[in-house]
Amino acid sequence: MRSWRKLAQKLRVPVGTLLGVVFLLMMHPSNRSLLLGGSVAAAGAAFRVWAAGHIEKGKVLTQGGPYALTRNPLYLGSLLMALGILMAGQGYWLLMPFGLFFAVFYYPVMKAEEEELLQGYGESFLDYAKRVPLFVPRFRAAPENASVFLWSRVIRNREHRTVAGLIVVGMFLIVIKIVG
Repeated sequence: MRSWRKLAQKLRVPVGTLLGVVFLLMMHPSNRSLLLGGSVAAAGAAFRVWAAGHIEKGKVLTQGGPYALTRNPLYLGSLLMALGILMAGQGYWLLMPFGLFFAVFYYPVMKAEEEELLQGYGESFLDYAKRVPLFVPRFRAAPENASVFLWSRVIRNREHRTVAGLIVVGMFLIVIKIVG
């Protein structure tokens, strides 16, 4: 299982990108689906930006902002973005294969990253993991040592690329709508 976790970390982005391209080619958006799905995808992107503005990868155990709600806000944001794209393109029948992909790749990645955080932060990580759920958010007040959002972190964490990618996908779906 440990070897799959490491392999999943390396493969999740290329496999997800390939799957995303295949899915996009099967979509048939409408004006309404573009609006509804685009709103969900934008919310997911905003959640990712919020998370990226708090995290200092490899330097500090981030516990503030969205990290006070879930230990994996970047992946939750990605899930929302993907669901929004599927909604925007009316690819509802793709929800099952997407859910399978997400479970097969992202759950092992979350567990592998937890092992790394445990090695790096020990007891602090264990305390954090007791308070904050792995994925599904629990709404509570942020801890006293909460981090501060910084736009410079968003850029350093290259989250602007995710937003740009979402914009390209949205434009592609709009073109499909116009041409189709």
